[in-house]
Amino acid sequence: MRPAHLPHSTSAAHRSADSPGFGRRSLLAGVAGAGAAALLGGAGTAAATTARGVRDPGTLLVESFPDAETERLRLATTYRGSDFIATGRYAPAGTRITVRVKALDGVLPTLHVGTFDNHPDNADLMTPRAVTLAQGDTTFSDAYGGPIHLRLPGNGKRAQVTFVQGAVRMPTFVLGGRDGTTEAQFQQQLDTFTDSLYVELSSPHALVTVTRANFLPYRGEDHTQLMETFEKIIASHAAVAGLDGSSALHRRKAGPYQFSEVPKVPAGVGAYATHYYNAFPPAYFDRLLTVQGLITRGWGLYHELGHLHQQFAYRPSGLTEVSVNIYSLAAQRVLGQPSNLLVPDATTGLTPFQSALPKLGTPGLAFATSFGAYEKLVSLRQLELAFGTGLWPKLHRLIRTENPQSDWATQDALRWTNFAVYTCRVTGYDLTGFFVDRWAYPIDAEGLDALAALHLPKPPVDPATLSD
Repeated sequence: MRPAHLPHSTSAAHRSADSPGFGRRSLLAGVAGAGAAALLGGAGTAAATTARGVRDPGTLLVESFPDAETERLRLATTYRGSDFIATGRYAPAGTRITVRVKALDGVLPTLHVGTFDNHPDNADLMTPRAVTLAQGDTTFSDAYGGPIHLRLPGNGKRAQVTFVQGAVRMPTFVLGGRDGTTEAQFQQQLDTFTDSLYVELSSPHALVTVTRANFLPYRGEDHTQLMETFEKIIASHAAVAGLDGSSALHRRKAGPYQFSEVPKVPAGVGAYATHYYNAFPPAYFDRLLTVQGLITRGWGLYHELGHLHQQFAYRPSGLTEVSVNIYSLAAQRVLGQPSNLLVPDATTGLTPFQSALPKLGTPGLAFATSFGAYEKLVSLRQLELAFGTGLWPKLHRLIRTENPQSDWATQDALRWTNFAVYTCRVTGYDLTGFFVDRWAYPIDAEGLDALAALHLPKPPVDPATLSD
């Protein structure tokens, strides 16, 4: 476990005279729709105009949206998602950069340089460096350089940001719509904006941030199709999470989910999730940056994105790497791919269903130690088979509505109980036999009492007998 990242602060070298006096980690073995930064002119960017109708390719119009922690609390998730706003700009190392801000509605954004976990041996590069912007001009330099993003917490207030000097254009693909980038425009950016050491791909709900050097081998992909695939994956997770827009409580997360390159991951780990972003090393780019790879071999990304949707109230440590894959299975279904639960093990030749089901209800069974990771997932798939995939959206919405609380360090047993009790409530059946007798979930005495107190009927069909 690791503390949440907080941005470092970079002091501005100059402010104008009118200046008014910003995780824990789980491991795996451009323009945001809710907070838009509309470029005023420039190839492949949004084409808006200033109040005077002057086209300025260095100016962005940004609109505030709720910050990451506000959204985490609303969604009742374990992790904060990203609240970065893409700018399409890169700060060269050591270069003096001047940014001019006009707070149209009285709020000022914060500027951030760099990415998370960018260097395993340099603490200064583990988080983006924050620059406090003033009304008027702010001049600063960053010793390391990196992509430039903005943060503007709030609800719909606007600010105009102009990059006056120093920052360079970063190749940025923006998906679709009136302000989208064509493939030809993006390829031209890759050939023209060579001073930027990073490239970004953005869609309404995704922001992919990677180094130029590691992106170029995959530049021949269809980036419209790639980002549309990201949108399908994120939408599949939102559907599982019950983010149907039926009320303000159940709307989708403000801002994009960020998928970022990191130079190194812990031994034995393919990628990871933490506050603000999902992390991928270059070895994963044959899936992160290719259409077919993302569709046919993207389980790792589906899994890590799932961690950013997991709700804490019913996420005991023993289910962290299991329940996350209800989102992964949903992504496979949406993308028309076969379920990982139907893939035979290379050693035994058995699918997870075939190896897990004979163990159910046997003496000495323990959920934590008797089953492998995919076998544990079978228990959740059986609930889907018995009650439909709609049980998960109902569970997420109920948790957001009732907002049960627990302490991370001392109340793991309560979260086991919560998972069992809330699942029984949304299905309308007493599943004690399924959880405790068949699968040996570690529900303690208090949990058993809570299940009994529901006074629900037994299910008409034992979910433990079901398989794909």
